[in-house]
Amino acid sequence: MPAPDMPAPEGRFRDRVLFVTGAAHGQGRATALAFAREGASVAAFDVAKPLAYPGYGMGTSDDLRSLAAECEALGARCLTFAGDVRDDAAVTAAVDETVRTLGTIDVLFNNAGICAYGLAHELTEDAWDAMLDINLKGAWLVARRVIPVMIRQRRGVIVNNSSVAGLRGMGRLSHYAASKWGLTGLTKSWAIELAPHGVRVNAIHPTGVNTPMNDGLAELEGTTPQAIAERSAGNLLPVPWIEPQDVAAAVLYLASDEARYVTGASLVLDAGLLTR
Repeated sequence: MPAPDMPAPEGRFRDRVLFVTGAAHGQGRATALAFAREGASVAAFDVAKPLAYPGYGMGTSDDLRSLAAECEALGARCLTFAGDVRDDAAVTAAVDETVRTLGTIDVLFNNAGICAYGLAHELTEDAWDAMLDINLKGAWLVARRVIPVMIRQRRGVIVNNSSVAGLRGMGRLSHYAASKWGLTGLTKSWAIELAPHGVRVNAIHPTGVNTPMNDGLAELEGTTPQAIAERSAGNLLPVPWIEPQDVAAAVLYLASDEARYVTGASLVLDAGLLTR
């Protein structure tokens, strides 16, 4: 299915800075480009190398370079950082360099994450730790470096990329669901802690998204994304998945002045899955 064209008023984020993790491809890349089109500067952070778990392809340094070129072609500044969200030193260095070079961080999109299948009693400890450390601890490590920046300026928006699995259980995805439920809990708690400082915190909960991760999961299963979508038969609307641009549009909304009183919320992008 082709990505939908989603025109929006230009310049809503002029003079704002987005810090996005998992930026090299998929939802992070689409969001970086959406903000660049709206006038924002972008700091793009990605592991940009293969990981032992889950074993499918990650973003690459070439992806980061091409993202920077695309942002610059749109007239936006773009810094890129190759680093792991589990590495506090790399995260700290990236946040510090972003503030030095771009002046601040107005929006954090905590997007970096992995997914893989496995029955709970058959998961290895390494698999469990990788899932929780990247999806949950990584989001906290990034946020704890960005939050002081936002507190100092008494404004900012954090959007955590959870999942429909952060609102329901899912078979063969217990470690993934645990990480995403944890991210939902962080969102609610950070919203309480940061409201006095003018910082808003929300979560998005997509159904399956048409990204390289979707392809990688299918490859690990020895099948196709379409076959997995048909097997799960989850979405109420007649689509197998949503597009990265749909996620980007949701992040744009939550970060915008139109959502100035939205905090502690869970924005569901599930094509009706949770209603079924």
